[in-house]
Parts: sequence; structure tokens; C-alpha cells
Amino acid sequence: MRIEISIKNQSLTLFDDFGGIKANYSVSTAANGVGCEKSSGCTPLGHHIVRAKIGANAAPNTVFVGRRPTGEICTPELMAAFPNRDWILTRILWLSGLEVGFNRLGNVDTMQRYIYIHGSPDSTEMGKIGSHGCVRMRNNDMVELFDSVEPGTPVLIHND
Repeated sequence: MRIEISIKNQSLTLFDDFGGIKANYSVSTAANGVGCEKSSGCTPLGHHIVRAKIGANAAPNTVFVGRRPTGEICTPELMAAFPNRDWILTRILWLSGLEVGFNRLGNVDTMQRYIYIHGSPDSTEMGKIGSHGCVRMRNNDMVELFDSVEPGTPVLIHND
């Protein structure tokens, strides 16, 4: 398996081991565009791997903060109570860059920036930019992707 994320198309494609398309999902990447620097709020480009899978068997809409479930389930009422929260829901695929000096180590380290592929509230619009750097997905899509990949799965994020 391998994952390709197209910034231009706001899509994530899961390929099987033979290069065939297994699934294609609409996503939302950073409102600030692309970039690898810490504190940029941008989605990093380049070659990555899934470093860790977090949230196996969590209920849909489980809220995560600091990669740990808070005990909350995201509802419209909870979202209204915390309107500025960056909602990380259901599952997390934590990414790690592979290109030293570009998306790994120093001021450009994807993992140290806590860049994830993660679930989002149902009201989050997909197919257009809007995240704080991560790759947002619909919760059902996130569960399907999470169950299809393992740590070490290659991830390419590109802008064409």
C-alpha cells in the first residue's frame, strides 16, 4: 500500500501493492498552503511514512487532544461550546518526513510539527483548503483508510 495526497486536487489516493487505485477520498489541507517549516500552519510536501496509528477502535467522533482521547464525542453542541478548537476526531495517522533538511529534522520536521491525517467533524467541508497543516478527512473515510494501512506505509504529498 501507499498513499498519495494531492494538494491541487484536495484528494487522497490509496494505492495497492501493484499500483492499482484501492480508494480515493476528498480531503482538506492547510489554509496557509504548503510548506515544511515549524509554526507555518502549512501542509508539508514530499515523501513521508505513517509513523504511528492512533485511535484503533475509538468510537466515531471521538475527540483527541495531544493524541489522546479526551472522553468527549464531537457533537454540534460541543463544537458550539468550543468554536476555536481544531477538531481531531476518530483516528490519527501520524506522519514522519523522510527527506532530511526538507521535511525531516531541524526546523522542518513533519513529526515534530504533529502533522496527521485525521478525522474531522461532519460539517467540515472537504475538497477545499482549511486545515492548520494536517490532512483532514471525513470520519467514515478515515476509519476505512486507517484499517487499510500499517505503520511504515509510504505517503507522498505533492502539489500537482
